[in-house]
Amino acid sequence: MTRIASCIIVLLISTSAASAQCYADYKAKQDNPLRLHYGVSQISGACNQNTARAELSDRLARNGWTLLQVMSVFGPEGLNQRKDSAGPFYLRF
Repeated sequence: MTRIASCIIVLLISTSAASAQCYADYKAKQDNPLRLHYGVSQISGACNQNTARAELSDRLARNGWTLLQVMSVFGPEGLNQRKDSAGPFYLRF
């Protein structure tokens, strides 16, 4: 295999890994009156807790919610098992 072909393969693999779907489940609250919710959201940046926390804090705050905790980050394989628990907050924010 030529050196150029090897570089192209590496580039394609890293591009597909970077664009992999990432999701986070979280807990959030609103005050006056106190409301709590559990939700699932897609994360567009790096698939880790820090990125999820930053993205979700901003998204939720714009809608009057405060992020309490990012529970976990996961790929599309974890969506179905969380859908019922998230209810109306499934992929809402």
